[in-house]
Amino acid sequence: QVQLVESGGGFVQAGGSLRLSCAASGNIFSINTMGWYRQAPGRQRELVAAITGGSSTNYADSVKGRFTISRDNAKNTVYLQMNSLKPEDTAVYYCNAKLLTRLLSSWNGWGQGTQVTVSS
Repeated sequence: QVQLVESGGGFVQAGGSLRLSCAASGNIFSINTMGWYRQAPGRQRELVAAITGGSSTNYADSVKGRFTISRDNAKNTVYLQMNSLKPEDTAVYYCNAKLLTRLLSSWNGWGQGTQVTVSS
């Protein structure tokens, strides 16, 4: 059993900042990629940012220069620092992890989501 628990969402005015956290726990052997996706009402879920075990990062064009993804491997935790937030960043943000369990089986799962609302 693996769990992803997110925190840090909320309400902020345009130009403000928020920091999201996602902690993985449970039957984990190693974590490969962790990432953040978001889904706004009426839209498909989209990748925001991802980070590999070797700390290579990938960002959506819309957030480059404003968002920073990082991870703490000792804590099995990934962070998303979001600066210069815009109303169009409003969405439910989901954490994703791709990992190996202690049984060496692959696991690809999601957190419960955390709402980010940016007012204009």
